[in-house]
Amino acid sequence: MYPFFFDPTMIVILPAILIAVYAQYKVKNTFNKYNEIQLSANLTGAEAARKILAFNNLENIEIRKSDGKLSDHYDPKNKTLNLSSDVYNNSSIAAVGVAAHEVGHAIQDKENYRPLSLRASLVPAANIGSSFGLPLAIFGFFIRADFLIMTGFVLFSAAFLFHLVTLPVEFNASNRAISNLKSTDVLTDTEIKGAKKVLKAAAFTYVATTLVALANMLRILLLAGLGDD
Repeated sequence: MYPFFFDPTMIVILPAILIAVYAQYKVKNTFNKYNEIQLSANLTGAEAARKILAFNNLENIEIRKSDGKLSDHYDPKNKTLNLSSDVYNNSSIAAVGVAAHEVGHAIQDKENYRPLSLRASLVPAANIGSSFGLPLAIFGFFIRADFLIMTGFVLFSAAFLFHLVTLPVEFNASNRAISNLKSTDVLTDTEIKGAKKVLKAAAFTYVATTLVALANMLRILLLAGLGDD
């Protein structure tokens, strides 16, 4: 019998958490490095985004400045491109790379990219699963209720699926970003290499988040097994 509030499966999640922490460090460090290198074209993130949007016949997309650091995102419901101040006003390789990535999502939306719409449809279930799935399973373990553990597993499965679907969405947006940065001559060949490093570091955070979700799925299964002891 395990002491109350002691979760013996925590050992499973620790490696994934360490990878996630490193991924966050890597993306911030890489962004800060290339945020210090100004573009030869002297375009801000917002100006570069507007140029790429026009290149793809997406002049209807509104570009807004959003609060928070690295809070950049595309909103398919409102058709808005929301760029943080570090990206919106900055003429750096990092800023333009991030802005182009978000435009990549707008292009996905225009082309009805299936994984993007699938991810959007998973949001409600994923929010519930990430909030209640694991706590419910852990609670079920302590009161020896297998039904609660497996209910938690089912709920958390939606969160894991969301993270899994996010991977191709983000990778594809980055590929579109690099392709459009080349096609519009926003970046030179040398600057493109820097933008690739920024987007690669950002992609690593999504991989790390998915690994954490996978580790938590395994934890719940282990809880179910331990609960039978």
